[in-house]
Amino acid sequence: MKRRSEPSIPDPETEEASVNRAPAVSRAAAVLRLLAAERTGLGVTEIARRVELVPSTCFHVLRALAEEGFVTFDPINKTYQTGIGLMTLVREAMASREYPKLVQPVLDQLAATHQVTAIAVELDRRERMVVVAISRSDNLVSLHVNVGSRFPAFISATGRCVAASRNLKRDELKKRFDSLRWEKAPRFEDWYAEVERTKVEGVAIDRGSYIRGVTILAALLPSGADRATRGIALVGFDHHMTERSLRQLKDDLRAAVALLGAQLN
Repeated sequence: MKRRSEPSIPDPETEEASVNRAPAVSRAAAVLRLLAAERTGLGVTEIARRVELVPSTCFHVLRALAEEGFVTFDPINKTYQTGIGLMTLVREAMASREYPKLVQPVLDQLAATHQVTAIAVELDRRERMVVVAISRSDNLVSLHVNVGSRFPAFISATGRCVAASRNLKRDELKKRFDSLRWEKAPRFEDWYAEVERTKVEGVAIDRGSYIRGVTILAALLPSGADRATRGIALVGFDHHMTERSLRQLKDDLRAAVALLGAQLN
């Protein structure tokens, strides 16, 4: 009698080609990513053009997403935007994950102690850092960033940390660097030297390059069993960041990522 073989579970890291096996999911994801990045609504024709879909197909995708509450339709302007259902889904997903729950009290402590905005980030499969938790100080002026915000993996202080953690040659790092958009771009030679310094110190600093007038410190957590890349960034205005305060921020940031790394392992 032949023994039935158990179905194997595909490895998501090696199943890039499988995306075309579920085109409806791919189309819906493309539409949601587009709308999430827009401050105003878009019409069917414009959405279809940007995600490269036939307008009739795009309309059916939008209608299905609207029925689920993930997008809303403005009957006056004939435009679509992301809906409250999508935000609820994201909040529930974040609440069920271990890292955001563990990191939140750490962020709260860092933000209150140093009067900075403390952010937890995680690298996604599209090479973008995604904000998964945040804590703001009680300053009258703070930076506008929300859970779900995304930015390129190699940008800013977190980007220096990611670059330091990768075993990439200088030429490959140069290609990554040249694709980035900064408000005040550093010279590659300076950026590369800072990446090398980050390998030793474990903490990276961006002083006004990514956002003018803003200093960002970042450190990555030690890699856990799931090999996910996670980190913490502390964001403040340049005029609040003295050399003394930066030294203390570095020490506290190192201690925070070490603590969280131990808890996640």
